[in-house]
Amino acid sequence: MKTKIFQFIITVLFTLTACDAFAQNLQLSGTLKGNGGPVAGATITLQPGNLKTISDASGAFAFALLNPGNYELQAELMGFETYRKKIKLDANTFLAIGLKEKSARELAEVTVQDTAFKQASGNLRQVEGTAIYAGKKTEVINVANLNANLATNNTRQIYSRAAGINIIEYDGGGLQLGIGGRGLNPSRVSNFNTRQNGYDISADALGYPESYYTPTTEAVDRIEIIRGAASLQYGTQFGGLINFQMKKGPANKPLEITSRQTAGSFGFFNTFNSIGGTVKKLNYYAYYQHKRGDGWRPNSHFTQDGAYIHLDYALTDRLKITGEYTYMYYLAKLPGGLTDADFAADPSQSVRDRNWFKVNWNLASISFDYRLGEKTKINWRSYHLDAGRKALGILDYIDRPDPGGPRDQLSDHYSNYGSELRLLHQYNLGGTQTNSLLTGVRVYKGKTLRSQGASDAGSGPDFNFTGAFPSSSNYTFPGTNVAVFTENIFQLTDKWSVTPGARFEFISTKANGYYTTRSSPYPDFYYIQNYENKVNNRSFVFFGVGTSYKPVNGVEIYGNISQNYRSVNFNDIRVLNRNARVDSLLTDERGYTIDGGVRGNVNSFMRYDVSVFYLKYNKRIGSVNVKSPDGLETYRLRKNIGDSRNIGLESLVEADILKAISQGTSKYKLSVYTNFALIDARYINSQDASVKPDNLVEFVPPVLFRTGLSFGNKRFDVSYQFSYVGKQYSDATNAEFSPRAIDGVVPAYKVMDLSASYNWKWFTLSGSVNNLANAKYFTRRADGYPGPGILPSDPRAYYMTLQVKY
Repeated sequence: MKTKIFQFIITVLFTLTACDAFAQNLQLSGTLKGNGGPVAGATITLQPGNLKTISDASGAFAFALLNPGNYELQAELMGFETYRKKIKLDANTFLAIGLKEKSARELAEVTVQDTAFKQASGNLRQVEGTAIYAGKKTEVINVANLNANLATNNTRQIYSRAAGINIIEYDGGGLQLGIGGRGLNPSRVSNFNTRQNGYDISADALGYPESYYTPTTEAVDRIEIIRGAASLQYGTQFGGLINFQMKKGPANKPLEITSRQTAGSFGFFNTFNSIGGTVKKLNYYAYYQHKRGDGWRPNSHFTQDGAYIHLDYALTDRLKITGEYTYMYYLAKLPGGLTDADFAADPSQSVRDRNWFKVNWNLASISFDYRLGEKTKINWRSYHLDAGRKALGILDYIDRPDPGGPRDQLSDHYSNYGSELRLLHQYNLGGTQTNSLLTGVRVYKGKTLRSQGASDAGSGPDFNFTGAFPSSSNYTFPGTNVAVFTENIFQLTDKWSVTPGARFEFISTKANGYYTTRSSPYPDFYYIQNYENKVNNRSFVFFGVGTSYKPVNGVEIYGNISQNYRSVNFNDIRVLNRNARVDSLLTDERGYTIDGGVRGNVNSFMRYDVSVFYLKYNKRIGSVNVKSPDGLETYRLRKNIGDSRNIGLESLVEADILKAISQGTSKYKLSVYTNFALIDARYINSQDASVKPDNLVEFVPPVLFRTGLSFGNKRFDVSYQFSYVGKQYSDATNAEFSPRAIDGVVPAYKVMDLSASYNWKWFTLSGSVNNLANAKYFTRRADGYPGPGILPSDPRAYYMTLQVKY
C-alpha cells in the first residue's frame, strides 16, 4: 500500500512537470553594480515562489522558466541597502540594478558569501524568519559543505565543528543520535529540544524527551544549534535547541533527481533517492531511503526504511502553506553489553543473542507563513506524531549468562499534538534603529502508553506479551503544556543591542495505570496489580536577557543569561529494571545558564567563536549505587543528587590558509579547523552521602578536542579529522569499576577519520575510512537497553558512495 502511495505521488509530480513544459517560459535577468563596479555574492529573491539565486563575479543573475505575471524582486548583500522592485513580466526582461552602499555606521550583520571558501560552520543572524537569536550562542552546520560519511550519520564527523559536544557512539548505522552539550547527558539528545523544520520530533516533549528518530543527513540542508538561552523560545531544556532544516526542491529547476548508493564494511548498504524542484508556485522535495547492516559483533543486524515529502505552495504574494510527512521504521538485533573483563579480552564478542529493538515513526506537519506587511510576519505551525518503540530482551546483569525463559519487553506508543503561533514585528522608536519584537504561544498535548512485562521465550523479534496482561506495569501518561513567550531586540545604537525575554509555562502531567508485585517469592505466586492515579500541575515564569556589541565590522561580543527548568514526569518514575531503579520522591530540576564570548570573521577567510559559560543545576538528577535491603544486590538508583555547576570554555576556529596566503586568488582550498572545549563540572552540595561535594558530574569529559583539514577544489576534496575525548564517569559517585559494568569510568579515547570525494559532471564518488587507526574504545555504559554494560564502539570500517545528480 505504501509503495502504491509513493508511486502515485511521483506520478502526480511528473505530470505537473510535464504540464508546465507547455506553459510560456520567460526569463528575468540582470546585473548588479555598486560604486566599485559589479556586485558579486548578493542574494536575489523573486516572489511569488520564493525563488533565490546569487549574483556571480560579474554581478549577473538570471531566473528562467517563468510564467507571465506580476513579481517582486529583492536583492540583499551586507554593506548595501536592500533593493526591491515590482515587475510585470510579459516578455524576457533585463534589469540593470544599481545598489546603494551603506555607511560604515549602518552595517549590522556579518555574512560570508564566498563560493571559493564554503565554510562548514556558521552562526545564525539576529533575526531568522520568525525567530530571534541576538546575543545567543548559536551554531550552524552546513551539511552540504561537509566531507563526511552521511550515509551512516557519522556523528563525530557531522558535529565536528560544534564546540563542547559529547557524543555517544553505539550503532554503526546512525540509527539514533546521542549528543549532549556543556556537560549534559547525551543519551538520545534528551537535554535538547529536538526539532525538524521547527516542530518537535522527540517521543514526548513533556514526558519522554528522547529522540528515537534521527533525520538522515543526506536529506538535511543545515543543522541549527542554539545553546541554553533557547529555552525562552523553544522550551525549558538546559541544553537548548537542535533544529534540522531539511532540504527543499531547487527554486530554479522543475525537476532534480539525486541517487546515492553506499556500500561498506560489515554488510552495510544504503540507498538514498530524492526528487525535488519548483513547478509554478509549488516547491516539492521527497526522498526514500533503505539501509541495512550486519554490524561487527555477533547478534548484530539492522534494517531501516525512511521516507519524507515536503510541499509548499505560495497561495498569494503574502501567504504560503507548507505540508510535510516523515516516515521511519527500523528493526535491530542488539548484541548487548560487556563487562570490563570481556571488553579487555575481546570487544567484538557478544553474550546476548535474544535482544531486539523496533521503532516506528510517523510525523505530519502543516504550517502557514503570512506577511502582514514589510515589517510583520506570522508563522503558524502544527504537527502530529504517531510513533512507538519496543525493546525486547534480557535486562539481567551482564556478568551472568542468559538464564533462558521469557524475555522482558518495554513497549511505548506516543500520540502527540502540538501547535505554535509566532509573530515577528520590526519597528522604530523615535530614531533610525530597527527593533524587533517576537511573541508567540504554544499548545501541546501528548499521551504516552507504556507497558512492561514478560514476553516470548524464544530468540526472534516476537513483540507480544505473555499472559492476560503485562506482568510488570501498564500506564497511560497524558501531558498538557501551554506556553506564552516573548523577546525583543532593542537596538540601542547601531553597534549595541539588548534582548530581554520571558516565558510562561503551564505543565500538567498525569499517570493512570498499575504496576505489579508478586504474591510470594515462591514458584506458585500470582501477580497483584497496584493501581495508581496521579496528577501534577505546575506553572511558572522564567526570564532571560542577552546583549550584542559590534565594535568594528566583522567582530561581535555577545552575552546571555537565561533560566532553565526540567520537569519530572511519571514515566520517569515507574521503571522496573534490576539494574536501575528510580526514587519515587524525584522532584523537578531548576537552574540557569550564563554565557558570553566573541565571534567574527577575518577578511572572509577565517571564522572564529570563543566563549565561556556557567551552568547552574539545582536538584540535579543523577545515579548512585545502592544495596538492596537484603544486601544481596547492588543497583543504580536515580534520584535528586544535589546541586552542581558546570564551568567551561568553548572555541572554534575555521580558516582557509591558501585563500589567506593568495589573498583570494587560489583555485584550491586548504581549510583547517580546531574545535576545543574545557569543562569542569562538579557537585557543590549533595543530598546523598555517597556523592561527595566536589565529585565530578557524570557524562562530562573535561577535555573535548577535534581538529581537521581539508584540501581540494571544486572537483575533489580530501579531509582528515582527529578527535580526542577525555576520561569521564558514568555515575555521580565517580566509581572506577563495578562487576556488572553499568558503573565505572569511560576512558579517554582518540579517533581518526579520513574522507575523500571526486566530482565529474553528474557523478560524485566519495569514500571514507572511519576509525583510521582501529582504536579500541567505548563511549557508554548502559543500565538497560541496548545493554546493559559496556557498548563497544565500531572498529576501522570502509565506505564507498556513488552519487548521481541530475
